[in-house]
Amino acid sequence: MSRAFVNEDQAAAQADQPVERRVSDQRNYVTANGLRQLQRRLTELNTLRSELQAQGERADKQRLAEVERDLRYFAARVQSAQVVPAALSTEKVQIGSRVRFIDDQDQEHLVCLVGEDEADAARGLINWGSPLGRALLGAAPGDEVTWRRPVGEQAIEIIEIEAAGQ
Repeated sequence: MSRAFVNEDQAAAQADQPVERRVSDQRNYVTANGLRQLQRRLTELNTLRSELQAQGERADKQRLAEVERDLRYFAARVQSAQVVPAALSTEKVQIGSRVRFIDDQDQEHLVCLVGEDEADAARGLINWGSPLGRALLGAAPGDEVTWRRPVGEQAIEIIEIEAAGQ
């Protein structure tokens, strides 16, 4: 067999491997709920991997490779998770706090600062390390802070901080 065919076989096998999920460089601060979500996802992925492996040769190899990639990612995230204490203060924004603020257009917003993997902007769950999260972190009611966004800076005023018991 020609060496060219061997190299093509190796290249084809590598092309089927999913791209690794990038693990963030920021500290992996999570709420207690965020850690439970990570652990639940890890359990789901382990179950899915077992089901795929039980199918033997009939298993979708691409799907199995993706599940194993995700298992590596979520195992690393659980391992590096640093659970923060429940946000009980209404005087200072912490990870886990619910924050009500007003933007430059006098629109009111309610967000909760959470860990990176728990973030879901559509549900008002904001990564503490995002530009908005960093602007809010440590602020107090009545403070005006600068939200440094890619489209330009915006001044926002903190109206209220709610303790978000976990």
